[in-house]
Amino acid sequence: MADDIPTVLFGAFDRHNFGDLLFPHVVAALLPGRQLIHAGLATRDLRPYGGHQVRAIAELATELRDQPLNIVHVGGELLTCDTWQAAIMLQAPEQARHIVDQYDQLSDARMAWAQAMLGVQAQAPYCVGRELFPRANRVVYCAVGGVELAGRSPAMRSEVLAKLRSADMVSVRDEVTQGHLAAAIKATLQPDPAVMVEALCGEEIKRHAHRGEVARVRAAFPQGYLAVQLSADFGDDQTLGIIAAQLDAAAHAADLAIVLFRAGAAPWHDDLDCYRRLAKKMHAPAVWLFTSLHLWDICALIAHSRGYCGSSLHGRIVAMAYGLPRLNVHHPLQEGHVTKQDAYCATWELFGVPTVAAATEITEQFIRAMQVDVSLLQDHRTELVHQFRQAFAASVAA
Repeated sequence: MADDIPTVLFGAFDRHNFGDLLFPHVVAALLPGRQLIHAGLATRDLRPYGGHQVRAIAELATELRDQPLNIVHVGGELLTCDTWQAAIMLQAPEQARHIVDQYDQLSDARMAWAQAMLGVQAQAPYCVGRELFPRANRVVYCAVGGVELAGRSPAMRSEVLAKLRSADMVSVRDEVTQGHLAAAIKATLQPDPAVMVEALCGEEIKRHAHRGEVARVRAAFPQGYLAVQLSADFGDDQTLGIIAAQLDAAAHAADLAIVLFRAGAAPWHDDLDCYRRLAKKMHAPAVWLFTSLHLWDICALIAHSRGYCGSSLHGRIVAMAYGLPRLNVHHPLQEGHVTKQDAYCATWELFGVPTVAAATEITEQFIRAMQVDVSLLQDHRTELVHQFRQAFAASVAA
């Protein structure tokens, strides 16, 4: 990839979501000396949360249309995020609820609103290429996901496949996505960029571990704690009651505190009220509601925990990057469906490590996770780092 022209790092890091905020840090660290432009669908400043100053891709397409450049899609479940979802997740929570109510049952009108809001005509707006930048030197997709692509509309699938065919290199992070694309393109497998977080960002994470709220958590719970995260769709009373009882039992069995944290503050991610209600239902003697939304604080919280449990795939992957016990939890409505957590674990997780559990299985499966030999977890993280570096050198940095 030519290094004497701008390289656009493109992804969903224009909103607060833990994994998406991580990706451009990882990719930038592996492209030293490049002229980098951070771009999403909207102009946003995520620097207060450890992210980047982000440019809107539609504006860049006008400004740089006739210039040579490289485009790197930096990771995430980009292939299945439609224009409506993307536009809603870029709103403030209260505004998002109002817009969803306004356009409920009005599919054509809501798509028109979303396209106008983002300044794009695409159905899969986080996939871009030479249709916007005709002089692009190289268009690369780095470890992207699309587990639910088969369930998207024929028009959206067709658009995604056409854009991927026109790219110079496509790598995906799981075998399910690879299977969806197999008839159209040959996509290589590559671990998620977040496997590199300790190797590339470890010093920054250490600094955050020794200050602020992370330092207070570590001082309060010298015996250790379990880092727990749940998305807003776990917020019904019955499910929260089940999870509270399971976390109480896990805390007692492992003699750990419970620290609840948010991995994403964008709409349809994590909800603070849900955590407050969960904490009230719990009886464990030590429960902390972690309030920081800073990327490196969240990484430090996980890195210094005794393990991670939650719905976030990237909570798991950061725990993997530190060789820690980890367990994902699926919502009852996901029973029988292959999720991105299922797909990633089936592709990259160490054999014998618990992967995705029902809410009723949290205690049993997390205790199992803690019984896995630590040396195996450490060796596995080293192997994933090696595999990512090899794949990145062959695709993005080539």
